[in-house]
Amino acid sequence: MKCIRHRAALVIMGALLLSLLSACSKSDSTPTRARANASAVLPVTVANVTRQDLPVYLSGLGSVAAYYTVSVKSRVDGQLVDVKFREGETVKQGALLAVIDPRPYQAQLEQAQAQLFKDQASLRDAQLNYERYKGLLQNSGAMSQQQVDTQQATVDQLQGTVHNDQATVDNAKLNLSYCHITAPVGGRIGLRLVDPGNMVHASDTNPILVITQLQPITALFTLPEDQLPEVAKRMRKALLEVDAYSRDDSTKLATGKLLTIDNQIDQTTGTGRLKAVFSNEDNVLWPNQFVNIHLLLETRKNATVIPSAAVQQGPQGSYVYVVKPDKTVEARNVNPSLTEGNLTQIASGISPDEVVVTDGQDKLQTGTHVEPHQQNQNRNATGGGVQGTGPGPVPPPPVGRNRRSGAAEQANPGALNSGPGQGGRPGNATTGSSNTGTPSQ
Repeated sequence: MKCIRHRAALVIMGALLLSLLSACSKSDSTPTRARANASAVLPVTVANVTRQDLPVYLSGLGSVAAYYTVSVKSRVDGQLVDVKFREGETVKQGALLAVIDPRPYQAQLEQAQAQLFKDQASLRDAQLNYERYKGLLQNSGAMSQQQVDTQQATVDQLQGTVHNDQATVDNAKLNLSYCHITAPVGGRIGLRLVDPGNMVHASDTNPILVITQLQPITALFTLPEDQLPEVAKRMRKALLEVDAYSRDDSTKLATGKLLTIDNQIDQTTGTGRLKAVFSNEDNVLWPNQFVNIHLLLETRKNATVIPSAAVQQGPQGSYVYVVKPDKTVEARNVNPSLTEGNLTQIASGISPDEVVVTDGQDKLQTGTHVEPHQQNQNRNATGGGVQGTGPGPVPPPPVGRNRRSGAAEQANPGALNSGPGQGGRPGNATTGSSNTGTPSQ
């Protein structure tokens, strides 16, 4: 009995001791976490707010087209006896390309010339007889007026015959010249489509070769119809610059000028076609090549710009975390007016030379101590686009990333924003992280 009572007492004492330790640990845990949170320093990535020129681009999908495309065919029937060009060669206008057997047409020319010579002799004889008959009528009356008039008609008939013979000679010369096929325009020759020795005809469907003029070269692209009035307005003031990018929209291929806008809108897509021209001196553009076109609509001077990743979204609108001199952050509401690529123009809320957080916002609240680190200066154009201590030169928006207009652009949102399915690009999007929570004040 004593042993059982001793064990029960030990169990009760142990339970009391455990409950006491648990109560002590609970009472001390809240102050410990509070002190830890208060003293924590969070590393964040920051960038300076800068004032710079911000180009505004309109983006569309397009394809390259040759400035001129000529299918060279024979204009006479005959055997192709010689080819004077090499496949892929660049030729000038008027260069000799091919020769069709000229002998049949040379014989036709000589035959027409002989007939002309014969009829000219007959005309001369008739003219002499007419002069003789007319003299006899006037001097002695040995010839009747009817005979003189008949001879005059004969002279007129022979003059018509001579003119017809001359036309036949000119046509024979023309056919003979067609035996020597020359380049109607300067450009690059494609693959040879007919080999020497084959018979060619003026009625053939397939050409002998195709010449495409690549310098200059054009590109056809589309933009939503809502953007066309703004483009037309800018075109009346100055030539608009156009950049052609590769299929993945990462490599800039060429820079040119906007040439014209088509005279109608495609009702099935709600887009209008535009044509741009490029000098293409380095031959980087080829006909039927797919390209992404960036049309420089305007350049906003002295815009307040921050990286798009710094802009967060909350129930009260857009806000950013501003790093103060004491290395604490402040959540501040801002008014974005335009997002271009990875940069956003801010209409109000922040001023140049302030510092905003671009990465690590999910753990921040007003008053949090941070350890700021500048954005990587070596980011490429489609990444950060940041150089030095603030946003760097603005690249055109990459594929799938269009501008976002804020309150400052509500007057004409269609002129700057592309919706889904317009111009082959998705709707509005911003780069960087986006926090849908509410900033802690």
